[in-house]
Amino acid sequence: MVALLPIFVVLLAGIGLAIQPPTNAALVKASGSLWLGSLVSFAVGTIALLGVWAATDRTMPAALKGAPGWAWLGGLYGACFVAALAYATPRLGLASALTLAVASQLVTALILDRFGLLGLSQQPISVARLAGVALVIGGVVLVRAG
Repeated sequence: MVALLPIFVVLLAGIGLAIQPPTNAALVKASGSLWLGSLVSFAVGTIALLGVWAATDRTMPAALKGAPGWAWLGGLYGACFVAALAYATPRLGLASALTLAVASQLVTALILDRFGLLGLSQQPISVARLAGVALVIGGVVLVRAG
């Protein structure tokens, strides 16, 4: 049986990712600065995570000492994503910006899965997986043309 909670959590996260770019774009527009708007977005997220961590977990930061060097870059990718989407959304439209982002994520995911990079288990690139990504890329083209 498929676990429904992880699916529900990811669906909610997807809704948040769709709402995030126009929200961040509003900060950028109000401040006149891509970097300040993105910084405020990340600061609010950091404060929220700090509060949840302090209230529910409190794993000591020393537990991270065994993390590989590349694992420390996750926040950088997130910051770049926030800034890129805050910049692109008003120029491309939300649907175009998000479909481009999803397409690039899926192509990257296929490569990471195929070679088992970044600690992932190897997953073959099947015809079905390629077709799914091709459909998403086709969706990017259709959304951009529409």
